[in-house]
Amino acid sequence: MSTMATTLYPNLILEALAKVRYPGTGKNLVESGMVEDDIRIEGMKVSFSLIFDKPNNPFVKSVVRAAETAILTHIGPEVEIVGNISVKQPELVPQEEQPLLPEVRNTLAIFSGKGGVGKSTVSANLAVALAQAGYKVGLLDADIFGPSQPKMFGCEDARPVLEATSSGRELIAPVERYGVKLLSIGFFVNQESPVLWRGSMASNALKQLLTETNWGELDYLLIDLPPGTSDIHLTLVQTLGLTGSIIVTTPQQVALADAIKGIGMFTDEHVQVPILGLVENMAWFTPAELPENRYYIFGREGGKELAEELGLPLLGQLPLIQSVCSSGDEGRPIATDQTSLMGIYFRTLARNVVEQMEARNASAAPTQRVEVQR
Repeated sequence: MSTMATTLYPNLILEALAKVRYPGTGKNLVESGMVEDDIRIEGMKVSFSLIFDKPNNPFVKSVVRAAETAILTHIGPEVEIVGNISVKQPELVPQEEQPLLPEVRNTLAIFSGKGGVGKSTVSANLAVALAQAGYKVGLLDADIFGPSQPKMFGCEDARPVLEATSSGRELIAPVERYGVKLLSIGFFVNQESPVLWRGSMASNALKQLLTETNWGELDYLLIDLPPGTSDIHLTLVQTLGLTGSIIVTTPQQVALADAIKGIGMFTDEHVQVPILGLVENMAWFTPAELPENRYYIFGREGGKELAEELGLPLLGQLPLIQSVCSSGDEGRPIATDQTSLMGIYFRTLARNVVEQMEARNASAAPTQRVEVQR
């Protein structure tokens, strides 16, 4: 123990610091090369720097305290060291955010302002038409409270299983039908019971279906959203940077009014998901026995006029034909029949969607996952 007559010099400081072991290596601070060559002594005041090789080192505070204690104990309590040890460590370089679904080239949300406009029917048939065109396609039924895709694809009894991936993770294996990889909350709940979940439960279910599924390599992942705007929509844009979106509406004025609200959510300054265009479903009714006749039972060209008003591409006008409904009920989307009138309509819709998606990708940067203030 020193007295007031103690003369301070660098080696004395180093001898004290050699008593302190660094928890990361078990070696003392000196032999670990952690003491910078900048020891300054002014009377009884001592200052120097300790070097840590990693950012946010968890041992910084405890090592600094141990160094102060060692000097005060082995040299003397009169040494002014507390608060005079500087810390040098590399800055934390933020890593680029890795894509959530690195093997999926395009993610496409399909939404509607209200229910009953045929959004899920359009989603199912668009997925099939894209697959028939040679694209690798997935379809996520994100309508948590009213999943209908299992019915439309004829696989209500399917029960997806976990499968091991090359990375060692176990992920949900989607069901494959008509060239489409399909996943729905409907595979995991009782079909005859309503899904009575709070918003947070539904949002967590969506995240799990999206991120814990082995989608593999896809050209398009279509996401069939619930009608309207809800926590599900917010969860999606906060979880995934969507490549684009499509709005489905009917010509009816009440549907168009709700469609504008849905469009407003995706174009909000905090969200900014590109809208590839509008689909006018049930544009007219054509009876099977009079295929040339058109009856505008929901109004005429309301969707077309809305698209023009908002400056959106009109991706397609789809008629209301009984075979669309019956095919969906039978678990066979009408687009599977490529020679049928509706098969041709959906093939044209798929071609228009691809064209708009390619234009969007050529002219704009990838969409970023957004932070929504609620």
